[in-house]
Amino acid sequence: MDAVVWIVLGVLLAVAEIFTTTLFLIMFAVGAFAAAGAAALGAPVAVQAVVFAVVSALTVALARPTIRRHMRPSLDSGEQPFGVQALEGATALVIEQVDAEQGMVKIDGELWTARPYDATQTFAPGARVQVIKVQGATALVWQDDISSPGELPEAKR
Repeated sequence: MDAVVWIVLGVLLAVAEIFTTTLFLIMFAVGAFAAAGAAALGAPVAVQAVVFAVVSALTVALARPTIRRHMRPSLDSGEQPFGVQALEGATALVIEQVDAEQGMVKIDGELWTARPYDATQTFAPGARVQVIKVQGATALVWQDDISSPGELPEAKR
């Protein structure tokens, strides 16, 4: 009977974790499932409580920091960015006029829809811009202060 109580507690904690997404309650759910295992093996309630406390503390202390480190964006952790994170800060060439309504840029050989980061700006075809942020499939761009319009980045080396 004790094992069923621990399993119910573990399931409740796991379901609560779904709503909080803090990676904290799930660690206690793991402890509850370990205590259920101890109960199924016939351990007294005091031992079950110790197993729950020890396993929960170990998962919070050891597993949670590792999981959170892998969940952090690569730009925060110092790793090499990939995907759309790698585009932020890149130089782009304006293919079609970029304004608040429409626009097209070429980033590393790929065409992207674009909008100015500042909606009052407009960029003419041939201008170099810098990708500030990517929202969905649209690059938000800003005037590239480093390159002149029409100048290739390779020419600056």
